[in-house]
Amino acid sequence: MATQTFVEGLSDTIGKSLADFVDSTKKAFGDDLRSIILYGSGAEGKLRATSDVNLIVVLSAFDRSKSDLLREPFRTAHAAINLKVMLLLESEIKSAIEAFSVKFFDIIHRYRILYGADVFTNITIPREATIARLKQVLLNLSLRLREQYMLSSLREEQLAIIIADSTGPLRACAATILELKEKIQKAPKEALQHLVHGFSDTKNWDEVLMHLSEARETRALPQGVAGPTLFKLIELANRMRSQIEQLS
Repeated sequence: MATQTFVEGLSDTIGKSLADFVDSTKKAFGDDLRSIILYGSGAEGKLRATSDVNLIVVLSAFDRSKSDLLREPFRTAHAAINLKVMLLLESEIKSAIEAFSVKFFDIIHRYRILYGADVFTNITIPREATIARLKQVLLNLSLRLREQYMLSSLREEQLAIIIADSTGPLRACAATILELKEKIQKAPKEALQHLVHGFSDTKNWDEVLMHLSEARETRALPQGVAGPTLFKLIELANRMRSQIEQLS
């Protein structure tokens, strides 16, 4: 099977690390390996300095002796480019998509095959499962952010990191809502902007979106900004959940 690790927009360092990891994965798992898939901003060639590099490795079986061969290459790539790998059995694909429909909704719109078969061809994500998962993700986000505010708001640098880590899932939810509601496909960042610009108080949200991007890119925010931004993030998650209720 062909291997394609060149992705336009990725640095030479990331490209080299990906190529090395793909080669190591092929050698380790052999005939058990079905596919290696790059997804998210990496597949678009839009990685930031703070971004994870996300892969899905699809296997027919997860053999211990074979997986042991990949431990050191994985640790090396994780340290070098913050590589995150989902090790997914071929038999689990349908169940994983149903259980994590929002995540896979984003994946199937932004992925690139680095090796093997395109296991997501003709994949359909059930609308009902997607709506249910959206509600769950956004409610969980609101609950978690309230707790994190209580625990971390006295240390604003910690709060900024929480905001940075919460922005990605919120954007992914926005992209899913937009396609379900308006049949429009946009990248997650643009999808959130589109939803917010539909609010009656749009001007109040432009600064919030700016701070979300700043937190994602630098994992820091100016003094006095993180607390109010986190509260707006909670409000945004609740507004988005209200929109989902209208889709049910």
